[in-house]
Amino acid sequence: MKWIREKGGAIFLLLFILCCWELIVRLKEVPGWLLPAPTAIFSEAIKAIPTFSTDILSTTQLAVLGLTIGSLVGFIIAVSLHMMPKVQKLVYPLLILSQNIPIIVLAPLLIIWFGFGLLPKLIIIGLVCFFPIVVAALDGFKNTAPELKYYMEMAGASKSQLFWKLELPHSLPSLFSGLKISATYSVMGAVISEWLGAKKGIGVYMTLSQSSFRTDRVFVAIFTIMLLSVIVFGLLRLVERIVIKGKLER
Repeated sequence: MKWIREKGGAIFLLLFILCCWELIVRLKEVPGWLLPAPTAIFSEAIKAIPTFSTDILSTTQLAVLGLTIGSLVGFIIAVSLHMMPKVQKLVYPLLILSQNIPIIVLAPLLIIWFGFGLLPKLIIIGLVCFFPIVVAALDGFKNTAPELKYYMEMAGASKSQLFWKLELPHSLPSLFSGLKISATYSVMGAVISEWLGAKKGIGVYMTLSQSSFRTDRVFVAIFTIMLLSVIVFGLLRLVERIVIKGKLER
């Protein structure tokens, strides 16, 4: 009942939008290749499950692997910059500038440099995922209560002890916020990487559907991407509750 009270409004709004969409398509007799009705999209999704499931699995594996690598790289960069404030002042603006490079423009260069294998795809997803981790982790480290830090310094704690026993535990909420943002980006990054060359995946399914004017299948792919992003986000939120609850109990 609590879940229904919290999510009921959003679910009702989504159903209302889908109903309006269905009515407009039917009343205006919009061609299916231009804008299919939600019922037509759902029907096509059911038909496509046997073949589309392999594409979903491929994209999910790619997204999870890219998210893991990007998160680890982002965390290592954040810790390194936090431990070296002078280097942080030099490198942090460059990290911000790196996010202004469109991935869709950079991706063909990665294909030229590294070929059509797994590596360029992981680099694309990693580039999308690592920045939210870096920003969130650095903010979490910086927002540690100064009185606690001063107390530990007075007790003779080293810089590494301050980090592992105080700054890292206090940064977990911020760190998980960055992880949840990166999780939603990882699926999108996986699909973009598949556009550039892959044998299977949601991106390949979407490209083939678009070229054959199967708009209903394109919407199936879009809704699947949204669903995967929500699932990954929800799993990370569950892990966040477990980890932070464990820290509080200690």
